[in-house]
Amino acid sequence: MTTDQHPGRRVVANISLSLDGRANGRAGDHDMSWIVPHAISDTAREHMVRITGSATTALLGRKNFEGFGGFWPAVADDENADPRDRAFSAWLNATEKVVFTRTPSESSWTNSRTTAADPAQEVARLRNQDGGDIVVLASISVIRALLDADEVDRLSITLCPHVAGGGAPLFTDGLPATDWSLVDLTTAESGAICLLYDRMRSTP
Repeated sequence: MTTDQHPGRRVVANISLSLDGRANGRAGDHDMSWIVPHAISDTAREHMVRITGSATTALLGRKNFEGFGGFWPAVADDENADPRDRAFSAWLNATEKVVFTRTPSESSWTNSRTTAADPAQEVARLRNQDGGDIVVLASISVIRALLDADEVDRLSITLCPHVAGGGAPLFTDGLPATDWSLVDLTTAESGAICLLYDRMRSTP
């Protein structure tokens, strides 16, 4: 086994999870208030800037795109915002944003486009283009689809010290068995742990 990635650009899946592996709580998609204290810590902010610094394409599901689009575009010009949040906002505004949705539509957010393509097929196409990393921003359906197709090279997980007791799990039965190598671990001031795992693949 060796730490390796598919040919072409690296695919990084970034998400925050509860101790019981949930991306949200029992109340559904918007039950994520427990993530906030851990997402705004110094360590988490630095982790996000580091993860996205080498990326030139962001992948999002429709719901996350709408949530991100309702908050992040203006942060880059907010003098009162944390400098790391401003840097992330500026990166997000400038980078290519691919939104997976069954009902494609136009968006006013610059550098964004929608697609009804299968995430794995779109990633395979993007890998053959020039550019930096391809990062999935917290979209659980997209990450699951890419894990199912073994198209994720790096997992970036912020593990929050909270038991959600329900909600959407990232890892579900039926995903292929895979091996991962821990390449970085940072403990945040909030008690969350920022973890980076690289995919281990068999040497030909």
